[in-house]
Parts: sequence; structure tokens; C-alpha cells
Amino acid sequence: MTETQPSRVLPEAAVLTTARQKLISELPDQGLGDDAAIDHILKEVAPGLNASSQSANYYGFVTGGATPAAKRADNIVTEYDQNVQVHLPNETIATDVEIKALDLLCQLLDFTQSTIFLHDGETEVRPHWTHRTFTTGATASNVLGLAIARQKILERLATKKIRETGGMITLDMFKKVDVAQVGLFTAMKNASIRGIRILTTTPHSSLAKAASIIGLGRDSVHVIGQAAHPHRFDMKKLEKALADQNYASIVAISCSEVNAGLFATKGEEMRKMRLLCDQFGSWIHVDGAFGLMARLLAHSEHSKQFSKLLEGVENIELADSITGDCHKLLNVPYDCGFFLSRDVYTGHAVFQNQAAYLGGKVDSDDVSPLHLGIENSRRFRALPVYASLLALGQKGYREMLERQILLARRIAVFLWDHEGYEVLPARYSSKEEMLENIYMVVMFRAKDTAFNETLVQTVKDTGKIYISPTALEGKPASRIAISNWQVDVEKDFELVREVLDQVHQVSSK
Repeated sequence: MTETQPSRVLPEAAVLTTARQKLISELPDQGLGDDAAIDHILKEVAPGLNASSQSANYYGFVTGGATPAAKRADNIVTEYDQNVQVHLPNETIATDVEIKALDLLCQLLDFTQSTIFLHDGETEVRPHWTHRTFTTGATASNVLGLAIARQKILERLATKKIRETGGMITLDMFKKVDVAQVGLFTAMKNASIRGIRILTTTPHSSLAKAASIIGLGRDSVHVIGQAAHPHRFDMKKLEKALADQNYASIVAISCSEVNAGLFATKGEEMRKMRLLCDQFGSWIHVDGAFGLMARLLAHSEHSKQFSKLLEGVENIELADSITGDCHKLLNVPYDCGFFLSRDVYTGHAVFQNQAAYLGGKVDSDDVSPLHLGIENSRRFRALPVYASLLALGQKGYREMLERQILLARRIAVFLWDHEGYEVLPARYSSKEEMLENIYMVVMFRAKDTAFNETLVQTVKDTGKIYISPTALEGKPASRIAISNWQVDVEKDFELVREVLDQVHQVSSK
């Protein structure tokens, strides 16, 4: 399964200028016609586009490619142009395909029903993921997760307070704290709380954006990481925050964080979080945009060398909601994310869109996507996911991820040993410790301060590989994120080594 890759990851500056100048600014009175319009796009517009998906050497952000099966399926999506909003089983199987694609995705990630250990030693089996949908990406999925959490935690808090005072739990009580119906301000006032807090560590910026969108505000995001390991939760601070009865809380877990791909939790910490959140009526939301794929490594022949990564995704299924990006490590075309929650009733309460022309009332068995997410109008995103999962299967995706990790680790070793670079964060005591924590993102910087300021742009100017900027402790840093299905460990490593050696040598003259 190979495809011809472009020679450059970015267009040259002159090509960009020409393509931009060729864009038509005035709508023609007489149309150009189909052939002429497409000819214009292919010859004059396309040369000005980057190779972010086409090239295995585009290491910016976390940008996946598109597998051959996913790409062909996406063409079929356009050909049939289904609006996947209402479940119409007697008219189309589009929603059935979405359900099956989500089934297969849950199987890939080993998300089956979870056993939760309770304080009294007994166990409770929580429901399977009853609320599932495809979204535009993890940002939209985070909006879904926080919106549902906001709804549910006020309900849990009201129930908890009534029980503690020996009162009667009534339907009227739930109506008073129904954010979706009465609004956030009224619901919080009726719940007698000052606000809702999101407790997290090294969050992706989209978490604050989601908090802003749903009315909690960016200031509701509270970072409670450990001093020495900011990506890990300070469990004492977490418990203290959850116990504060003036606030309702959402625990947001970064799986994994965006700068270096580090994981926020281990298996036992997830158990403790689950118990604490059950005790205080809080919600656990996992932002697993690309980290969730590490769960595939449990079945790897080389699982021992991935033990630290497996610790980071152990018991993640104990969460109340989970988000992920299919257009990242699943390698399907943009834009496609997914959202999972165990509470379809709350999902319907928040996202229901009742209208006579859309089918009327909503019940718990309604799988119509417009009652499960933000959009009423939806592209058939499920089909490329369905096709790619069938084409590659468990083994194909696992081997892809292994190659991505192995390349990242080879690059990390090269940088560790190089006189001109340092691997970040710079707290590892040995190369071995550093290596076992590398997932598929490598963060680094040039040791020379002046060169470090221009490192990212200098690398991009070669046109051979693409890396993206970030910052750590107030200083510029660089990221290499391996996420394309076409990765070739030997070939790609040699290219990365060549470029980084070359730009370092030039800077040293």
C-alpha cells in the first residue's frame, strides 16, 4: 500500500505568489464552464497547496494522511452526498453505516463495557457507550463533552444535596437544574453553587475554547498539575477541589498532551479519579485526540517496549465521556472526529432538535445524529472511517502506529546524542527513561539560542520536511509529530537526520 509522494512538503515562495495572483476575484457574468473551472483549479490553484496529507514527511501539529481506502470512500461520499441527520431506515442505510463504523472504532480502541470498583468492595457494570457520534473534530467533541457534563453534574449535585438533607428527590428538582431548559445561570442559582470548574493538566487550547462556547468561560479551566511533572494530576489538589461544595466540577484528562505526547494518568490514578468523581458527583471527560490510539499497543508483539504508553491509557474507559480525532492517527480525510458518552439521555436533553418536519419527539432509542451532536446538516463522515477500518483492520492500524512510534524514538535518540540539540522536557535522567516516554511526538530545541529562534522556519525552508513551533517554559521549541500512514522508519529517519544535521551545520558557520 504505497502512493507517490510530492518532492516538497511546502510550495516554494514564488509558486505561492503566482497561485495567489491567479485566484479569480470577480464573479464572471458568463460561467467558465465545468472543464475550465476545474482546469483552473488543477493548474493554477493546486500548486499553491501544501502536502500536509500527501507527504509522510509533514510533521507539523498532528496531521494525519488519508489511507487509500479512506480517500476512495470520501470520493463516494461526495458522489452520493448524503445528509446524515435523521435516522430513516426505510429510505437509506447512511445512519446504519455510521453506527457500524462507531462499533468498529470502539472495537479497535477496546472500548467495551467497563467494570467500576466501588468503595464498599462491590462492583458495578456501567452502561456501554450509548451516546456515540462523529463530529468535525476533537474541538467540537470537547464542546459536546463539556455541554453534557455541565448538564449532568448539576443534576448529580442537586441529588447529592437532597440525600444529605434527607429530602425527597422529585422531577421538579431536576427541572430546576436542567441547564438545557432553564439556562446556565438559573440552573446554577437553583443548585446553590457559585460556578462550574474544569480541573485539568496541560490542556489543549480547544478545552478553553469549548468552555467559552458553552458559557463556562475560559477562566473556569483550572490547571492542577504536579510541580515537577505538570502533565500529571496533583491528586491532593484534585480531591480538595472536588470536595468544594461551592462548585461543581468536570475533570478533563489530556490523553496525551500536545507538546510532547505525555499522558496525564496511569491506571491506578484513573481508578482513584473515578471513585472521587463518583463520591462528589463530578464528571470525567477525556480529550484523547491522538493519545487513545496507544491502546492498540496492548496487543503488540513488542508491548514491553511500549509499557509506559500503555500505562497512560490504562483504565481510560472509566471516563464518562471521551473524544478523539479520526483525521489524526486514524488517517481519514479532514474533517472527522468522534465523541463517546455513557449517557444518551443527557445527550438527548442537551442536543435534541424536535421539529415536526424532522420527525417529532425524541426517545432513548433515537439514533438520529441531529439529536446527538451540534449539527443538523452533516457530511457522511462515517464512510471513510468504515472503509479504512475494514481495509487495515486491527493489525494494520497497530503496525502503522508502531512504525510512527519507532520513527519518533529514532529521531529522539539522534537528537539526544547530537551536540546541537536537546530533547524536551529536559528532566529525563537517562536516554532510556526519555525513550520509553516517547509516543509519536518529539519536542526539542537547538542549544544555540539565536539558532533556536529561527530553527522551525529554517527547517521548513528546505522544503524536505515540515516541523511546527511550540514553547516550553517561555522559550521557543520545536515539535516533530509522526502521524501519516505512509511512514517508512529507515527512509524517513535518514531524511530527518540529513535536514537537522544540515541546518545545524549552516548555523554553526
